[in-house]
Amino acid sequence: MQMSTEAPRAGDGGRTSPRPPRPFFLTAFLARVGRSGESFAAQSGGMALLMWRTLGYLFRGQISFRDVAAQAYWMGIGSIPIVLVTGMLGGIVTSQQGGYQFTGGIPLYILGSVVTSSIVLELGPVMTAIVLIGRVGARITAELGTMVVSEQIDALHSLGRDPVRTLVAPRIIAGVVVVPVLVAMCNLAGIFSGMVAAQATVGLGMDAFRYGASLFWHDWDMFYSLSKGVAFGLVIPLVASYMGLSTRGGAEGVGRSTTSAVVLMTLSVLILDALFPPLLLN
Repeated sequence: MQMSTEAPRAGDGGRTSPRPPRPFFLTAFLARVGRSGESFAAQSGGMALLMWRTLGYLFRGQISFRDVAAQAYWMGIGSIPIVLVTGMLGGIVTSQQGGYQFTGGIPLYILGSVVTSSIVLELGPVMTAIVLIGRVGARITAELGTMVVSEQIDALHSLGRDPVRTLVAPRIIAGVVVVPVLVAMCNLAGIFSGMVAAQATVGLGMDAFRYGASLFWHDWDMFYSLSKGVAFGLVIPLVASYMGLSTRGGAEGVGRSTTSAVVLMTLSVLILDALFPPLLLN
């Protein structure tokens, strides 16, 4: 005996009406894609406006140098130890894996070129950016988000002070200045540790390592690496500041904004990293 899928309607003598049809799978999928696209467009537009306002204050000379210096000190000096450790570990791992692959007919001095190119072109900038996302970006989002939910941002508006000028712009400018320096330090630490690891693991002397490194070295490589540092130094505080100022919903909202900011910063760094080779290496 089959059960009826229709529910009786009141006042119609017990007659039944069909249930509303379930939404088609494609319709639900397109609706979700549309909502995601709308959210992406809104966030991109908000970040673009935030950057435009920052540039306006910068060109008009209305940003406090003391605030920029304080943010640069916090971002730069405080991040040096973890950046150096990350660069050293990257150089050691790259040297060990390269030495394992080259134990054969390939000259070992090529390992110097592999380690140097890998660190300078890719690992140094990306590892530095990933470290700063966790140490700098997440903190910026949490700080600004807490100021939003505790109405400190509203207090700044009531005093006639623009939060973009006093809170966002110094962080963005400091990131653009500091991150390339940290990338250069990470590169040096990675190359030096890779040289030491090559001598310890495969017996490659430092002179042979330097010869291999200089054999395929291009001056453009350092400019390419520092350009990545400038781009990453811009996008990390920009995304973090926007997500912090967009926080809603109390302490739980601060946690959601921080998590979303870390994910978005990581994706932004990886997307920019993928765009650099076709733009600057080809």
